[in-house]
Amino acid sequence: MRRKPIMLAVLLIVVLAGGAGFALLRGLASKSSVAPASPPVPIVAGTVAQHDVPIYLTGVGTVIAYNTVVVRSQIQGQLVSINFTEGQTVHAGDLLAQIDPRPYQAQIEQLTANRDRDQAQLTNAQANLDRYTSLAKTGDATPQLLDTQKAQVSQLQSAIKSDQALIDAANVQLSYTRLTSPIDGIVGIRQIDIGNVIHPTDPNGLVVATQVEPISVIFTLPETRNMELA
Repeated sequence: MRRKPIMLAVLLIVVLAGGAGFALLRGLASKSSVAPASPPVPIVAGTVAQHDVPIYLTGVGTVIAYNTVVVRSQIQGQLVSINFTEGQTVHAGDLLAQIDPRPYQAQIEQLTANRDRDQAQLTNAQANLDRYTSLAKTGDATPQLLDTQKAQVSQLQSAIKSDQALIDAANVQLSYTRLTSPIDGIVGIRQIDIGNVIHPTDPNGLVVATQVEPISVIFTLPETRNMELA
């Protein structure tokens, strides 16, 4: 009979201890669930201003180069060098290829020799004209002889002008042996190799040069979107 009050007392102590522990855990949980206080948000003052706001619209477009040039030869000749690589950036005047210049140089030398020959003949004819003019004043030269010599001098002067024109034209042909880029841009695929004879009538030319800076973009937008730009 004495054991029963002792067991009741022990059970009461265990219940009280469990309740105190539960209350302690609940208090700690409630404290941990409380969020920390947020810091105050600073207020920044500003001046109201009116300005344009950019509007961005998305559309499908096509990129088109401003200039696309097929580099062709203006004369016929054998390519002796290629001075570019495919995809290379080039500038106007850069050498792209070289045609054998020797035939055109030989032609210039021949024409120059003809001019020098006519120049020597003109010098001699002019000297005879001066002498006949002096003799005509004293009656030792007939007017017909004087007129004939004047005609010869004029003929040689015209021949020299013709020789010089041919030399100038041959120099232009010689300059065409240098194939240069007409624009700033990027060169594409080479259409002919070294050793081949290039012609002005070649449909593909030597290479295509394309200008990429600046470049244009053509695009379309729905009409309903255009109202946003009004």
